[in-house]
Amino acid sequence: MINNNYDIKDPSLADKGHERVEWALTEMPVLRAIHDRFARERPLAGARISGCLHITTETANLARTLKAGGADLVLCASNPLSTQDDVVAALVQHYHVPTYAIRGEDGGTYYRYIAKALDHRPQLTMDDGADLVSELHKNRSDLLAEVIGGTEETTTGVIRLRAMAADKALKFPVVAVNDAMTKHLFDNRYGTGQSTLDGIIRATNILLAGKTFTVAGYGWCGRGIAMRAKGHGAHVIVTEVDPLRALEAAMDGFRVMPMLEAAACSDFIITATGDKHVLDQLHFAVMKDGCVIANSGHFNVEINIPALEKLSVKKHRPRISVDTYQLEDGRTIRLLAEGRLVNLAAAEGHPATVMDMSFANQALSIAYLWQHGADLENIVHPVPADIDQQVATMKLAAMGISIDSLSPEQQVYLSSWQEGT
Repeated sequence: MINNNYDIKDPSLADKGHERVEWALTEMPVLRAIHDRFARERPLAGARISGCLHITTETANLARTLKAGGADLVLCASNPLSTQDDVVAALVQHYHVPTYAIRGEDGGTYYRYIAKALDHRPQLTMDDGADLVSELHKNRSDLLAEVIGGTEETTTGVIRLRAMAADKALKFPVVAVNDAMTKHLFDNRYGTGQSTLDGIIRATNILLAGKTFTVAGYGWCGRGIAMRAKGHGAHVIVTEVDPLRALEAAMDGFRVMPMLEAAACSDFIITATGDKHVLDQLHFAVMKDGCVIANSGHFNVEINIPALEKLSVKKHRPRISVDTYQLEDGRTIRLLAEGRLVNLAAAEGHPATVMDMSFANQALSIAYLWQHGADLENIVHPVPADIDQQVATMKLAAMGISIDSLSPEQQVYLSSWQEGT
C-alpha cells in the first residue's frame, strides 16, 4: 500500500505486529523507563529524525520512545531481508510512524526508501550500516546544513563512518552507539550469538552437535557465535587476521587456523568480520561437500556470492532461506539467507532483553546530540560515559540486582598515590 507517508506490504498485518511489539516491550524495562521519562520531559521536542534501521519489534519500541520524547520521526529499512512486515504495518497504523520498508525489496526500492526518509529533511539521523549517512553525503548534500548529528549502531557502519572522518568527508558528528560498553559487550556477544544460531537452526534444522563449525572473525559478534556454537556441541574453529584476537580465541579453547584450511573440513562457516570476500573463490574450490555458509555481518559482501554463482552449474532452493549451489565436480555448497544477516533474514534478530540496552543507548544518545551536537567536532564520538553507566545501572535495577559502592575512604585511596607498601 502506497501513499505519500509510507510504503508497506500489507496493512492487515498491523494487529499481529502490534501484539508482537507489545510482547517485546515486556522484555525492555530500561527502554520503558526512558519512554516514561521522555514523555514527561519531552527532550526531543521539535527534532526531525530519519532512521535507517532494521525494522523489528524492538525498533518499533525505540520509535515509540523517540515519539514520546517529542521527535518527528520517519523510518526506512537498513536491510532488504531484515524487515518484519507486520511490524511495519503496526508502526504505521498503531503508532503513526511513517515507515518505508517491505521485506525482500530490491536494490532500487531500498535506495528509493532511503530517499523518502531523507525527504524528511532530518536534523538527526540514526543508522544501521551508514547507508543513510552515505546517501546524505553523496546524493543529498543540500540537506547537510540542517543536520546536527547522528548515531550508528553497527560495527560495519562505524568502520565506514571512521573512514569518512579520516578523509574529512564527514560533515556532522556521529555517536558510535555500537561501541558503548552496554551495547557491544552484550548485544554483539549475547544477542548476535543467540540470534545467529537461531537463524541457522531455523533455516536448516540440522543438528550442530558433533559438526565442525567455523567462525570468521573473533570480535564481539564472533565471540558470541563461537560460544553458542560450542554450547550446542559443535567443534569450533576460529579464523582471524588480528594476532591478538587469534591468540584470545586459542586461549578460549578454540582451534585457530587460516580459512583455506578451515574450509576443507567445515560443516558450517559463518562470517562476522565486517569485511569483503572473507569467503572467496579459493575457499569454494576446497570447501567440503554440503558445507553450510552464512553471514552475520551487516552487508552481504562477506561471502563472494557472484564468484559462487559463476562456479555453480545448478542452483536450487530446497528450503525458504537455503540456496544450494552445485559445482562442476558434483559438490554442493548451501548458502543461507542470500548471504545477508542470517539472524534477521532467517530468524527474528536479537532478543529484546539485549536490545533493551542497545536502544536505551540509542535514545539517550539522540537526546544528547539534540542538546549538544552543534558543539561537537565532525568525527565519530563515543557514547558519553555517563550514558553508558546510566544504562548499566538501570538494567541492573530492572534485573533486581544490587551492587556495592565505594566508601569515602576507598574513593580517596583510589585517587591518591602516596600510600603504598
